[in-house]
Amino acid sequence: MLLFEIHAVTCRNIRTTTDYWRYIIEVKHPESFKSFGEKAAELVMETLSKPKVVVREKLDPSVYLYYRRFGEYFICVVAKHLNEDGYIITSYKTDQIKRGEVIWRRE
Repeated sequence: MLLFEIHAVTCRNIRTTTDYWRYIIEVKHPESFKSFGEKAAELVMETLSKPKVVVREKLDPSVYLYYRRFGEYFICVVAKHLNEDGYIITSYKTDQIKRGEVIWRRE
């Protein structure tokens, strides 16, 4: 079942399912989201719609990393872009923005 689909600043609709979101927060990166509880999905949606910066991955140019600062760290949402749509690969918190081609930056 679809958890959310949001229109990102890159003019794509990025989506994730309930089951895959649970996999991200419980298996892939539980340390990044355990303190946020139910608000974790809201932070990810906010990162997609109002990021500080969006970076294109060097190895796979269809993968984009969306970053938004929350306190002393960033939430990074990694999304695969397919035409006008996309889906979340993973999300985690980090203290730095990964190097790559900056395709969007909030002024």
